[in-house]
Amino acid sequence: MLKMIIFDMDGVLVDACEWHKDALNEAMEEICDFSLTEEEHEEHFNGLPTMVKLKKLAEMNDILPEHIPLIYELKQEKTKKVILEKATLDKSKIDLMVWLENNNITACCFTNSIRETALMMLEKTGIKDSLEMIVTNQEVTQAKPHPEGYIKILEHFDISPSEAFIVEDSPKGIKAAEASGCKVMKVKNATYVNTNSIKEFIDESFNSNGR
Repeated sequence: MLKMIIFDMDGVLVDACEWHKDALNEAMEEICDFSLTEEEHEEHFNGLPTMVKLKKLAEMNDILPEHIPLIYELKQEKTKKVILEKATLDKSKIDLMVWLENNNITACCFTNSIRETALMMLEKTGIKDSLEMIVTNQEVTQAKPHPEGYIKILEHFDISPSEAFIVEDSPKGIKAAEASGCKVMKVKNATYVNTNSIKEFIDESFNSNGR
């Protein structure tokens, strides 16, 4: 019996992966005249928390370790600015949340973003209050690709992996979701997450139309 859906945020509930990538590149360019190509970001960094990305870049000698705090703070400021400029109400996601509530399916979110920007994005898109629990990289000791955040949500509601599924887009997120033991709905981006696609996945993955 399906009781819960846990959503990733960037690229699933909000089409914001490009916002994070661009904000990081702009910050790095300003501080140390370095940026990642589209291919480099997608292959090695997509889905990781900003601080993890920066530490990895320092280990690769692409940026200096002493620049990490400066880049991190500037990146967060740029992210908040782009959220205010570009995030808007998303009717398809609002409709999805209403459908889940009407069908007694709990909706939660686990994101590798920090809490401040995550809440800003979810508030601006109109779905924050529909999520029963929001876990960010600041509430876990190990971010994705570790499944800690997903397991934390399941345990909080006393729900088994067989009673839930996870919606993810990035390789790191998919790895974390699969490690939780839940079924995983893999999507290309947030455009593919709507009431119809969720219903279809439920029909295919759970007996009796997912209920």
